[in-house]
Amino acid sequence: MAAPSFSAVSLSFLLLFLSVFLAESLGSDMSIISYDERHGGVKDGARTDEEVMSMYESWMVKHGKSYNALGEKEKRFEIFKDNLRYIEEQNAMLNRTYKLGLNRFADLSNEEYRRTYMGTRTDAKRRFSKVKSDRYEPKVGDSLPDSIDWREKGAVAPIKDQGGCGSCWAFSTIASVEGINQIVTGNLISLSEQELVDCDTSYDEGCNGGLMDYAFQFIIKNGGIDTEEDYPYTGRDGRCDQKMPKLCLLIATKMFLQVNEKALQKAVASQPISVAIEGGGRDFQLYESGIFTGKCGVDLDHGVNVVDMVAKTVSIIGSSGTHGVQAGERRAM
Repeated sequence: MAAPSFSAVSLSFLLLFLSVFLAESLGSDMSIISYDERHGGVKDGARTDEEVMSMYESWMVKHGKSYNALGEKEKRFEIFKDNLRYIEEQNAMLNRTYKLGLNRFADLSNEEYRRTYMGTRTDAKRRFSKVKSDRYEPKVGDSLPDSIDWREKGAVAPIKDQGGCGSCWAFSTIASVEGINQIVTGNLISLSEQELVDCDTSYDEGCNGGLMDYAFQFIIKNGGIDTEEDYPYTGRDGRCDQKMPKLCLLIATKMFLQVNEKALQKAVASQPISVAIEGGGRDFQLYESGIFTGKCGVDLDHGVNVVDMVAKTVSIIGSSGTHGVQAGERRAM
């Protein structure tokens, strides 16, 4: 798998509007065409349909796209054109810290993108009734590192692809547990998101979405989780198959952080953590590179992981169905 590219999200985006979930004990080229660099930009804001169609055909080849339904290619082309127009308008704005591009989602309307890939359920009653842990609450005399990167410490597995299944909640959970297990045992083992999709069904709903805290609870009660090798990912809801012996993991409980910058910094200094963000915005959909400082929101719909922190900038990793193989990691200030 190609190395993921770097990306980013505003720290206030994570702190003020994101739920942070914590388990205790815990790409590459997103854009197929850099239109402003490879095509020299569009000074008068206009391209011919022939030029856009040429870009569209190249984009289809890059991403292995084909459409069989009658009229589907033409429908997708119209959406592609609209997204291209939006990308160029946004990238022309001054003082932007990030760029949008023609990534793998450029033939989707934002509604389609949200419906297909955003899989973190919004459970308002549960969200606001949670008891916040003070374990990572900042205290006088705390000595925190200036930076921490769990990728460099070998606690982050290669980015995985959730495909067209709304299972980001499972990927976020598993990435945190993989990190915890590596920190405690020294071994980085790829674990099974599919077991959560198929078997964690008391509250979570597989490809229709879920919450990381329920998934952590399932793993604790389950006495562990299968490895990816034993229970591979299929990208669709399936029948629960728990014949394989579980990999026992050191997860005693889950915690919810106080929502402030120092608590996040202190938590990330200890381990990779799971967070929920509003990832369904159009800028997030078409993100290409840079430090993401886009519009914040409170409609938490995407599970990701914070894997490093430098000063006030963090890196988040998402499963590639949204921003993994193609986007990989984002940096956020």
